[in-house]
Amino acid sequence: MKTTTSQTAFIVIRNIGKRYAEGDYSRTIFADLSLDINRGEFVALLGQSGSGKSTLLNLLGGVDLPDAGTIRVGDQIITDQNESQRTLFRRRHIGFVFQFFNLIPTLTVEENLFLPLELNGLATPDRQEAALALLDEIGLGDRRRSFPERLSGGEQQRLAIARALVHGPALLLADEPTGNLDIATGERILDLLLDLHQRAKTTIIMVTHSREVAARAGRVLYLESGEIREIAR
Repeated sequence: MKTTTSQTAFIVIRNIGKRYAEGDYSRTIFADLSLDINRGEFVALLGQSGSGKSTLLNLLGGVDLPDAGTIRVGDQIITDQNESQRTLFRRRHIGFVFQFFNLIPTLTVEENLFLPLELNGLATPDRQEAALALLDEIGLGDRRRSFPERLSGGEQQRLAIARALVHGPALLLADEPTGNLDIATGERILDLLLDLHQRAKTTIIMVTHSREVAARAGRVLYLESGEIREIAR
C-alpha cells in the first residue's frame, strides 16, 4: 500500500521493520511498512493468524519497538522514547481493549474502572462521577461493588472498554474485542464501541478476524506478508 508523507496525520508509520528470533532462525514480520491514520478514524485491521496484527498494535502502543523505522502518534515520536517515556505516554494517551479483558480480579468493577484515573492523577470527584455515569451507560451501574468473576463475558468486555476510555485517551487499540464472545454479545459490544467512538471522536484501531465486524469500521486494512492494503468500501 502506497502512502505519502503527511504532517497532518495523527499516526505516521514510516519504513518500520520487525523481526523475531525463532530458535536458530529469525522471522520477518515487517520489512518496510508505512501507513498514515488520521485523527478520529475507526480502522479495522484484518489478516490471517501470524500476519503481525497484534505486533502492529504493540508497536503503536510502545509496548515493543521496531528494529528500524519511526512511529509518530500525535506529536510524539515514540520510537525515539525510552521505556519509561513510552510507559507514561501509553498510560496517559492510549487505551487498550483485549480479547481476554485483562481485568484485575482482586479489584471491584468500580476499582477497575477508576484505575486509569488514579494512575494518571486524574481521580478527582468530577472525573470519578463521570466514570460512574459511564458505568450506568453501559448497564453496569448496579454491579460497581462486584468482582470481575461475577460478571458475564459480555459484561467484562463492556467494563474493559469503559476502563480503556475513562481517562480520555487519544488512541484506542482493540485486539479482537469481540473474538471471545458469542455473536449477539459481540454485536452489542461493537455497538457500544461505535457509540462511544462517535461521541468521543477517539481514534480506534481494531484487530479482528471477522469481515462482518470490520465492515462496521470507517476504514478497513488487510495485513499480509508484511504489507498493508486498503479494502475498498
